[in-house]
Amino acid sequence: MSYLGIDLGTSGLRALLVGDDGRPIGAAERQYTAHHPHSGWSKQDPADWIAALEGAVADLRHAYRAFAGLKGIGVAGHLHGATLLDAADRVIRPCILWNDTRSHVEAAELDAMDGVRQVSGNIVFPGFTAPKLVWVRRHESEHFRRIAKVLLPAAFLNLYLTGRHVADMSDSAGTAWLDVGGRDWSDALLAAGHMRREQMPRLVEGCDKAGDLRADLRQRWGIAGTVIVAGGAGDNAAAACGIGALGEGQGFLSLGTSGVLLAARDAYRPDPGSALHTFCHAVPGRWYQMGVMLSATDNLNWLAAIAGVQPPDLVASLGETLIAPGRVRFLPYLSGERTPHNDAAIRASFTGLGRDTGRADLTRAVLEGVAFGLRDSHEALKATGATLSRLTAIGGGTRSRYWLRLIATVLDTPLDLPADGAFGAALGAARLGILAATGDDPGTVLTRPKIRERIDPDPTKSAAFDDAYAAFRHAYPAIRAIQQAAP
Repeated sequence: MSYLGIDLGTSGLRALLVGDDGRPIGAAERQYTAHHPHSGWSKQDPADWIAALEGAVADLRHAYRAFAGLKGIGVAGHLHGATLLDAADRVIRPCILWNDTRSHVEAAELDAMDGVRQVSGNIVFPGFTAPKLVWVRRHESEHFRRIAKVLLPAAFLNLYLTGRHVADMSDSAGTAWLDVGGRDWSDALLAAGHMRREQMPRLVEGCDKAGDLRADLRQRWGIAGTVIVAGGAGDNAAAACGIGALGEGQGFLSLGTSGVLLAARDAYRPDPGSALHTFCHAVPGRWYQMGVMLSATDNLNWLAAIAGVQPPDLVASLGETLIAPGRVRFLPYLSGERTPHNDAAIRASFTGLGRDTGRADLTRAVLEGVAFGLRDSHEALKATGATLSRLTAIGGGTRSRYWLRLIATVLDTPLDLPADGAFGAALGAARLGILAATGDDPGTVLTRPKIRERIDPDPTKSAAFDDAYAAFRHAYPAIRAIQQAAP
């Protein structure tokens, strides 16, 4: 028997096939693009997700005989995306993605309404789903009138797989329509955003059954028996399942397009006055809190594109030994910021440039800026009582040992690197597929991976980076004021 985990990312889809023991058998990937027609806008065609899924499945079918014994599927997807469907389940318009900030006015309006933060457990951020729909109602009224269902990206793949409108709690917690403590749609929150309960998918826990794989897909994919599709999860909850972060003291750092610092919680402990997210976990009776920076490796990719080189080439020029912070500072806000500022309008900036500034100085400043942004989230988590004595590091940015040493030092927290490359959201989704198909106890399936390496903080540089972080914190209001004054 085998199980399939699908990680629907912002820039590509990864499909991971695992065996009964949860060990990876093989993986396949497909890439696609997001479109940014205006500053702060980000959209994607859901048809690209289906094409990527079918392509990845075709690769796995042809490469691994175990695929024919598929028994369970789990889908993890990027949070907050608004996929609008008409009564015939046709996509009305491109999906508005998580990093789209066009609805910042609508988000502020919803956030100011009585009871919204208290019920949702969160600030209403511009990237959340509810303000996107208010924006569509205001600017695309014909599209709004046609809406029969609103699905998040993972739920859209669930629909394709099962023919059913089903979403899980962890993904739905990022809509600002869910009562996160009660784990159900809130009629009051829906009404605040001019939506109705019948426009929402059915809710299940991430490890529970969402439906069966459609018969026509089973036939086309060469599978004889029934295949259970799990409720799935938002990408960060799935990543927590992949690295076994279920309870207090467990968490991870994700260094990808965005940057995430996540702490699992045993109880619902919202802090709606902060810019932390408090969401349902993918298993019953658990929640998690996380700080999010909208641009992490995206900052390095941006600099590399301008320099005309690949991102690893930029980092390699710094060597392996951690360098004390220099004069050049970088605020990593290419697309605005969530934690701790909740500021959709702020943009990135360099300060301290001189005629002696070189490419290596800019690179180091970008890496430091991201590390300081992650420390913002770390400080916010600690303020809620979360204790993280070590973190599992995942994401594409973890290929750089220099960056990991820098982040460990800035956070004053050791970073663990998993031994197997197949971890994170795809593995977590596969594990949810196992749970839905077998009914096993989550504690026996959602285990921690073997750790191949631990990156410790550099105590000789800690004081220098503490001082640099303090300067970073003071730079935000000054740069914000300058940008507000610009025409």
